[in-house]
Amino acid sequence: MIIISAGFDAHENDPLAQMRVSADGYGKMTAMILKVAEEVCGGRLLSMLEGGYDHTALAESVHEHVNVLLGDS
Repeated sequence: MIIISAGFDAHENDPLAQMRVSADGYGKMTAMILKVAEEVCGGRLLSMLEGGYDHTALAESVHEHVNVLLGDS
């Protein structure tokens, strides 16, 4: 099983990390991790929300993340 500590504070609008990751970027990272999970552990994956301090950026990023996990992206 792959466990994701799903923190979204690296988003480009987040006041802390200033790492410039977009919501779309989080979706792409989620897709990469999901692919690895499918290849190495039968798709077993657990994602736990950890943080994000810009509420709009957090909502957008979580939306992308969950959509990819659900296969909607």
